[in-house]
Amino acid sequence: MRTTLTSRQTRITILVDNEAGGGLVAEHGFALWLETGAKRFLFDTGQGAALVKNAHTLGLDLATADHLVLSHGHYDHTGGLTSLLPQARHLEVHCHPGAVNPRYAIRNRLIKSLQMQSEAMMALDRFPQEQVHWVQQPAQLCETVGLTGPIARETIFEDTGGPFYLDQTGRRPDPVVDDLALWIRTDKGLIVCVGCAHAGLVNTLHHVQRLNDGRRIRAVIGGFHLLNADRSRLKPTIEALHLLAPDHLIPCHCTGQDAVKALRETFGNRCQPGMAGMTCLFDQIGLMDASQA
Repeated sequence: MRTTLTSRQTRITILVDNEAGGGLVAEHGFALWLETGAKRFLFDTGQGAALVKNAHTLGLDLATADHLVLSHGHYDHTGGLTSLLPQARHLEVHCHPGAVNPRYAIRNRLIKSLQMQSEAMMALDRFPQEQVHWVQQPAQLCETVGLTGPIARETIFEDTGGPFYLDQTGRRPDPVVDDLALWIRTDKGLIVCVGCAHAGLVNTLHHVQRLNDGRRIRAVIGGFHLLNADRSRLKPTIEALHLLAPDHLIPCHCTGQDAVKALRETFGNRCQPGMAGMTCLFDQIGLMDASQA
């Protein structure tokens, strides 16, 4: 049974992930359910199959969400729009205009479409357009929750994390300009939610700090997209995270087993790999309780 939050608590539940707890559906995708104060947020929607099933199993009513944020337009983060939007007509939807662009991954001459599925795009097109917000700069969703807007790419060791293109010929690299992160401000620092961190995890965290007067990073949860990272990327990423000194790292989805292992070796119990069903309860005195469904 889910307890009622106080005004000084934040609860984050992983709804969709590549890994899942007992009784839940795993899929290659990602979605978070966030509750802070009196507000409810859905961050991404997975590929689609797992979202509604896992929400039902976890006792979450998706129709009660106040805001939906799409971290970027890839199919494994937007597929749930098809089932979600018809039942949540009061939602405020936030995403970058680039989220609807055609996009592809090309590996060994094999072309794979990564773009938002046509059914999801139609659901977004049919949704009341006055409730769709095309995010091209930092945005404040409520007193303590905000969006990065497009993230500055400053580090020399980070890239988008894959062979991504805007065309099927591979002539136009996809910089994934639509990549957004969500942050929650608490007395003990910032909780940062990332979908895939295609802008680079370190770039993202530095950008969030600039938007919040340098406030410390308390926790980071989501896909870090270090799946294909070699030592030349992983080592400086971990060094930068060490300097940021977050209390909690919860890698999910596209982080990759090797990267999770390296993070665990460096941060010990401060790094807890996520899965669908994990719930993290943050209070304002610095504690975090994590549990599995």
